[in-house]
Amino acid sequence: MIQTALIMLAVGVFAGIAGSILGIGGGMIITPILTLGMGLNIKYAIGASIIAVIATSSGSTIAYLRDNVLNLRVAMFLEIATTTGAIVGALLTGVLDPKYLYLLFGCLLVFSGWNMYRKLRRGSEVLQRVEPDRIASKLKLNGTYYDKAEAKNIDYQVENVPAGFSVMFGAGVASGLLGIGSGAFKVMAMDTFMKMPLKPSSSTSNLMMGVTAAASATVYFFNGAILPGIAVPMALGILVGAVIGSRIMQILPARWIRIVFIPIILYIGLQMLFKGLGVHF
Repeated sequence: MIQTALIMLAVGVFAGIAGSILGIGGGMIITPILTLGMGLNIKYAIGASIIAVIATSSGSTIAYLRDNVLNLRVAMFLEIATTTGAIVGALLTGVLDPKYLYLLFGCLLVFSGWNMYRKLRRGSEVLQRVEPDRIASKLKLNGTYYDKAEAKNIDYQVENVPAGFSVMFGAGVASGLLGIGSGAFKVMAMDTFMKMPLKPSSSTSNLMMGVTAAASATVYFFNGAILPGIAVPMALGILVGAVIGSRIMQILPARWIRIVFIPIILYIGLQMLFKGLGVHF
């Protein structure tokens, strides 16, 4: 029991660091480790991954809010789309063939990976338009943050608000219908479609995932899918890891974060495409 708790603590620290830096919540790290590495039933692994997302969000969001890295207005605005989409997705279960969503979002993630690669080669993180986006200006979504890696304040503009909102609604539908996490979709919506820099995109994604996961955690708890012996030490490790990761993310150049994120988002996209096409490895 003590050995298992220590392993969960170590796994949690690692997942918390990676999840808070990349804005993917840690769930996609926890689930394969628990199922493939430790032989845990997928039901309990998913329950643990929900706790992982909430813990990552809690640990990192405090630091990101204090240091004014995340965009709170964008988070609350896009959360409306995600929550509505998740409800619609849950209602469409058994009505809509999931393979079409796998194909659609697989293509979107691959496109987003390619777009991130273009940004990486171009070396441009911040969009500066002569005429700011009318909707973003009206909703006061444009923001500023202090980049510790560059030691300066960076002002950025948000654009394509309807496109970002639509992607987040679709991501909510996919989450509700397919039971998948949507951290990569949140970063994709903000970075690819709304043209936000990667650091505010990642930190804002961390906040939003915690809100979404908290809503579904109650269901998993009453279904008996959350094992305290697994979830508690892992959550403690993740809280520590998320705080460490939030510190590391702010001093890392955005280019390095993008280099790590591109293979992950391409892998998830290709995995969804293959699943939609019925290809299994």
